[in-house]
Formats: sequence, C-alpha cells, structure tokens
Amino acid sequence: MFETREMLKVFQQYRGDAIVIPGRAKKHWSQISTQPRLDLTLSDVAMGGHAAFSFGLALALPERKVVLFDSEGDVLTGLGILPVIADHQPRNFYHFMLDNECYATTGGQPVPNAKRTSYAGLAREAGYAHAYAYEDLAEFSSNIVRILEEPGPVFVAMKVVPEVWNGDLNRWKVPRSRAQVLKEFREQLRITT
Repeated sequence: MFETREMLKVFQQYRGDAIVIPGRAKKHWSQISTQPRLDLTLSDVAMGGHAAFSFGLALALPERKVVLFDSEGDVLTGLGILPVIADHQPRNFYHFMLDNECYATTGGQPVPNAKRTSYAGLAREAGYAHAYAYEDLAEFSSNIVRILEEPGPVFVAMKVVPEVWNGDLNRWKVPRSRAQVLKEFREQLRITT
C-alpha cells in the first residue's frame, strides 16, 4: 500500500496536458496539480458516477487524454460502466482506481471481499485494452510513463493507505426540501407539469 498523495506527485510529473478528474483524490490533487485549468474538480457526484462522467468527456474530446482517479467503492457501485467503456474503447481514457479496502468517506466500513477482489481483473474481463494493479509506489513509478503512452482504455488499480473520514456526516445534508429542489430543477430546465 502507498499514500495517495505520493502517487499523485509521481503522476503529476508525467501528466502532460491531460484533463484530470480527481474524483476521490481531490483533497490532495488541488494542492499538487500545476494545471488547475485542466482539472475538473466536481462536487461529489453520486457514488459510482465519476467513471460515466469521465468516459463521456473522453468520447466528447477524443484528442485529449482524460484521466480519472476513482475509488473501489465507486467502481463497485457503478460496475456496469466498465463493459460500456470497454465496448467503446476510448483510446484517450485512463481510469486509475484508489483501493483503500474501505468506504473512507462514510467512516471506514470495510468493502466486501476487499482482499480478494481483482479490480484489474474485472476491467480486463470487461474488455479494457490494458489493466494493471500496483501495491508498491516504486513499481507504479517505474511504469507510469508506459501506462500513459498506451492506448486506452487503461485501468490501473492501486492499493492505497486508507484516509478515513470520521467527521460530521451532515456535511452532505441538502439545505433545501425535496419539493424546493424539484421546483428549482423544473424551473431551470423549463419543464412544465
């Protein structure tokens, strides 16, 4: 296992002009990135949503590398996106997955079968062009150039040290009622009932 922050420092050296969706690594990436205008630091999308968003971006901008830093919890929640990505074979899509073996943003509950699940195996069997797994930062560092030179889709599973959030879970509480959210959504999209 290695520290997410240290892995991101290595990645940054070889990023080039890639668009980066930092996903679950955003708390570190904003302090490491040297090209924030190429970073899409989204608000926390629904669990499993980063891959679909990033895949769509890769399809829309085929001339640019699109890099996502996802988590194993997100991959498990949105598992169906892996074969969809593989079916389209976006040559510019690089899917890095942080595997800390727990749901760190909700208190550290263990991910089921965390020690035995091969996420690189799942991606490979879904049809990704290339899939790798790293537990050692030195090994990852010696392969990052090759990884970023390969045509996508590329999947890279990385065992990282958990950084568990034990804060106030009300930080996700929506300050508006459901009725108000729906009303504003309909107004914004000009949907009449």
